[in-house]
Amino acid sequence: MDQRELLKLLESVRAGNLPPARAIERLKHPPFEDIGFAKVDHHRYRSLRQGYAEVILAKGKTPAQVAEIVRAMLGAKSSRQNVLVTRADAKIYAAVRRASRAAKFHPLSGVITIERNREITGKGLILVVSAGTSDIPVAEEAVLTVRMMGNQVEHLYDVGVAGIHRLLEHRRALAKARVIICIAGMEGALPSVVGGLVGVPVIAVPTSTGYGASFGGITALLGMLNSCASNVTVVNIDNGFGAACVASCINRL
Repeated sequence: MDQRELLKLLESVRAGNLPPARAIERLKHPPFEDIGFAKVDHHRYRSLRQGYAEVILAKGKTPAQVAEIVRAMLGAKSSRQNVLVTRADAKIYAAVRRASRAAKFHPLSGVITIERNREITGKGLILVVSAGTSDIPVAEEAVLTVRMMGNQVEHLYDVGVAGIHRLLEHRRALAKARVIICIAGMEGALPSVVGGLVGVPVIAVPTSTGYGASFGGITALLGMLNSCASNVTVVNIDNGFGAACVASCINRL
């Protein structure tokens, strides 16, 4: 149940069209569903709490577990929620596909999507910018998450500081964004450059792309944390999903 459905229910009680006892019956169900190995948080959906559905992290779960959680989310009453699975593989997709023929696998990012609601609830454009082609898997995770959370999204790929003219070519695209997700590995310099060009929040995502001294993304992480652009904030290494989630929250304000 989302905020609009709850408001409609309360208005029906006030108008006398729905007895209070029936309203209580509809509201008394717990906001989560216990399926033994997981507690599926239906109350997270839409604007009652976080504004989007619970997302399934497939890593560390069996294909059967992921598929069962998907079934629980699809079976939630009065729900048109999108279903998003991150860090999945072909075996997990095969199990999810048996639960829903609408499931789509995006192998580059390891994301599975089941799109049931295409309503745009974000106020503006979220732009996903990545430094190099090697950063695209993380960028695609961000793009798909942003889209499934009800936002308009565009992307710019392979515009890193090694060829700064590639980024400057897209100054108009940067200027029209309400939130920017900036993804880079190596030394992680791109978010500082982007932050200096725009006046909106820039969410930096360090990636594990790089040679030995990049330490699996730690060099990029520390570089982004020390950015002199004051509109830059940072999420964890390779965390395209986390950046997209925060960007979606900002875009609803």
